[in-house]
This record gives sequence, structure tokens and C-alpha cells, in this order.
Amino acid sequence: MEEIAAVYAQALLEVGIAHDRLDTLHEQLGQLADALDANRNLQVFYFSPYFSTKEKQDGIARMLTDADPLLTNFLDLLIEKHRMPLIFRIRRDLHQRWEHHNRMLAVSVTSAIELDAATVAHIGERIGERTGRRIELTSVVDPDILGGLVLRVGNSILDASIRNRLDQLRKQVARG
Repeated sequence: MEEIAAVYAQALLEVGIAHDRLDTLHEQLGQLADALDANRNLQVFYFSPYFSTKEKQDGIARMLTDADPLLTNFLDLLIEKHRMPLIFRIRRDLHQRWEHHNRMLAVSVTSAIELDAATVAHIGERIGERTGRRIELTSVVDPDILGGLVLRVGNSILDASIRNRLDQLRKQVARG
């Protein structure tokens, strides 16, 4: 199923790029997936084989009156091919491809106290300069780190917290 979702996500990505509407398609697919996730009745309707393709397509047309026509065509295809249950996997896969296409990099700054916005923005700018990518920045407060910072850049972690330094010192003392 993952491979099928990947094929649909790649197709939607390529259509979005070709028509210069990738951001719109990404956002609207995310909104639809969130609505489906929040409403069990919608899931039953769109995922159930008991309702006809025509009923489901009519439901999409009524539900998404302001949606991009490319998205409604895509959803009609999913319904026609009985692939609507893959919508969450397609969304996840499209989001990863969208981040890669836009050269996005997730960065999380964790500190013991609230940092001012300028400091967090400066950290994000510096990481963006060094990586050459657009930064998606979040700031988290965690008093358990005692002080310093923990940076999560993509899959890498730089732990310059006081808690980490104390743990390292404790291990050195225990070895000594």
C-alpha cells in the first residue's frame, strides 16, 4: 500500500509543479485529510464500499466547492479507483516530497526558558545560511534541560544543555 500511495503522491506533486499550484494542492489535501481524520462519519462514507462511486464524487463536489479543480480531479480519481482509504498515506508522502521540493528543513530549538523571537529567528537564519535550505522553525520550552539549548536540525541533534553536560560529567566521574 505504501508503494501505491507513493505513486499517487508523486503524480499529484508533478501535476502541482507543472501547473504551478503545488503549495495550494499540498495545503488543500492536508485540510481534507484533517477533516476526514476528525469525522468518523466522513471516513465511513468515503472509505466504505457500500456507497457508490457517483455518491462519493458528488459528496466531494459538494464538500469542496472552493477547492482547486486539480485536487477535485485527483480525489475523483482516488474514488474511482477505490483508493480513498490511502488518503492519509498520500498526504504524508506528498508532504515529504513537498518539503524536499521546497528544500525545507525542520529545526526545533529547545530551551529552559522562553527565548525572544529575535534570538530564535537569528538561530534559524544562521542554520539556513549554513545549510542553504529554507527553515521551518519551532521553539520549545523544556525546564528539565536546566539551561543552554538543544537544537534538532532534521535528524541531527546538538545538545548543548546544562543537563547533558551534567550527565557527561557524572559519567566521567563514575568511570574515574
